[in-house]
Amino acid sequence: KKWDWCLADAVVKIGTGFGLGLVFSLTFFKRRIWPLAFGSSMGWGMADPNCQCGFQAPYLLHRKYVKEQEQ
Repeated sequence: KKWDWCLADAVVKIGTGFGLGLVFSLTFFKRRIWPLAFGSSMGWGMADPNCQCGFQAPYLLHRKYVKEQEQ
């Protein structure tokens, strides 16, 4: 599950960075390639720490509040 989550997160962030780079490349920078590379790199740079944190966490709590257990 962690690998699936990590790959999905990376694909979404890299794709979003690539899309924004494409828009900026076509709109403002007269079809140069560096905005595509910059956007994709930024997406990977945001996805990598999320994956590392996800693999290092022993478990995740998906609840906002955790009830105290009685002893």
